[in-house]
Amino acid sequence: MEKAARKAGGKLRRDFGEIEHLQVSRKGPSDFVSKADQIAERTLWDELKVARPGWGFLMEEGGEIPGEDGMPRFVIDPLDGTSNFLHGIPHFAISIAAQEPTLDGKGWGEVTAAVVYQPITDETFWAEKSRGAWLHDGRLRVSSRSRMSDALVATGMPYQGHGNFAEWTRIYGALGPQVAGIRRFGAASLDLAWVAAGRYDGFWESDLAPWDTAAGCLLVREAGGFVTDFRGRSQPVCDTQVLAANDGLHSKLHKELAAALK
Repeated sequence: MEKAARKAGGKLRRDFGEIEHLQVSRKGPSDFVSKADQIAERTLWDELKVARPGWGFLMEEGGEIPGEDGMPRFVIDPLDGTSNFLHGIPHFAISIAAQEPTLDGKGWGEVTAAVVYQPITDETFWAEKSRGAWLHDGRLRVSSRSRMSDALVATGMPYQGHGNFAEWTRIYGALGPQVAGIRRFGAASLDLAWVAAGRYDGFWESDLAPWDTAAGCLLVREAGGFVTDFRGRSQPVCDTQVLAANDGLHSKLHKELAAALK
């Protein structure tokens, strides 16, 4: 998974260098970014289908490609942070997760491996079920902060045609006065990786997709944190609603979110 991410990441890094020139063109960079996204996804698919024949895929661009019965699947976002990439902001990532089928074969269960790769900083966040979370060869642990007043929390904000502004505003109004700061950097996979690394103390967002969060959920859990929906329910992949934090803050954040949504 890391080998595939690094191969695709090298192409994204090269294409990112062209964005500055495309910003001033009449056509603009949107079509170019779409092609960069597709090329990165095809690179990941080519690499991973050779490494794990018979596995399925769930990809942001390519959709679901079933594998053989009873085999796991890769859940892939080839370019998380597309808007950042489009505007020449060096904050985006490749996210890959390996997900097992449920025992009855009718759905998808736990995530067993994860990679979030940031091509610009060359950081590889990775985790394996029951083996911990890592940044390169260094073990990751969520932060130890337990007071809301010390907490730096990340979020994803609604934007044109996406998300519930009223709901987000209620949550922000509840949390904002209590925490040390709230950040919105625009790449959920990296937000979750940074919670795992202790850079953020918590993260919330809604209306995401499995490829946005599958890898990040495992990273946080393997680093000692908790990931649930806004009501405190844990799932293998939290995407419609995701609340991630260390063990000292998760219950406090969950209480505020739940109250704000009543």
